[in-house]
Amino acid sequence: MMTYAEITGWGKCVPPAIMTNDDLATFLDTSDEWIRTRTGIEERRVSAVGTSTMARVAAENALAAADVDATEVDLIIVASCTADEIIPNMASKVQQDIGAKNAAAFDLNAACSGFLYAMHYATGAIKAGMHQKVLIIGAERLTRILDWTKRESAVLFGDGAGAMLLESSENEVGLLASKVSCDADARDVLSLDFGLGFDRYDFDGVMPFNFEGQEIFKRAVKGMSAAIEDVFKQTGKTVDDIDALIPHQANKRLIDFLGKMCKVPEGKTMVNIQKYGNTSSATLPIAFCEALETGMVKPGDTIMSAVFGGGLTCGAGLIRWGERVTPLGDNQKTLPEDGPSALDLILPLYKGSKAAWENKGRG
Repeated sequence: MMTYAEITGWGKCVPPAIMTNDDLATFLDTSDEWIRTRTGIEERRVSAVGTSTMARVAAENALAAADVDATEVDLIIVASCTADEIIPNMASKVQQDIGAKNAAAFDLNAACSGFLYAMHYATGAIKAGMHQKVLIIGAERLTRILDWTKRESAVLFGDGAGAMLLESSENEVGLLASKVSCDADARDVLSLDFGLGFDRYDFDGVMPFNFEGQEIFKRAVKGMSAAIEDVFKQTGKTVDDIDALIPHQANKRLIDFLGKMCKVPEGKTMVNIQKYGNTSSATLPIAFCEALETGMVKPGDTIMSAVFGGGLTCGAGLIRWGERVTPLGDNQKTLPEDGPSALDLILPLYKGSKAAWENKGRG
């Protein structure tokens, strides 16, 4: 009998501090209209806590939704490009915080494609009988790495986390087919010069963030289109079989393109970029949570997801949802509401970046 990886739990964590487009316009040469018409974004969240804290909250919510104790989890995969530390990995911190003492734990960095990559490999591990209950998490604190003097990239991103629990099942549900890939010839069009190539003894306060928007968009369209077609070929399904589209939330124009390609009406295409911006690996699980909360996803629905991110990584997956669309337990745990405002968190970063670039120019 075939084994499948059923999605039994889901949860998200979005920071309470909201930065609107009008807030950004107080220190950047931009406007609400300029941002909305080009991206579809109206606001984004800014976290006062580390990425691992958001990951932990999302994980606890996913476990609550599945009514599964953390000790039953045997693998944790955290997808992120903004981990709190280089060593040890963030997944081990989540394991410690939620008490999943029986789980193996590792991080995965495929940028915005990270969560689908995690689902792809977690599903394979469950189908192979290597694991029974896998917790996958996408978590990002992108606002800490942006150059806030660069309007073209600073307006796009936000913070957040989302998680799913996958369990071994005989039901033909979960990720039924997927395709992941990487267009490494263009890996430099979306990059942040940091990590082990970073000279910490000669740091001038500027972390070069390269974001070539037009080239990224062009390759995203090509990459996601190819991945979706590959998934259709694997399954024998067509656009007529798709009940909902839940894509990566990078740009409203890109989401609209995918909707037309999959012939999914607007009401069945999940769009929440206006509230959160691009939260990289967290966009997909947050979008799934909200699709379930709003009733967009129905029992037995066939869902197409597509992602694209730095690397340039890419992927698509065909998911059949199970019979349960409501959580078994309370999966609405949130971060404390009494923290600093988004502007209080971002203005020091903006001033630091501006001063660093001025000093660099004088040098």
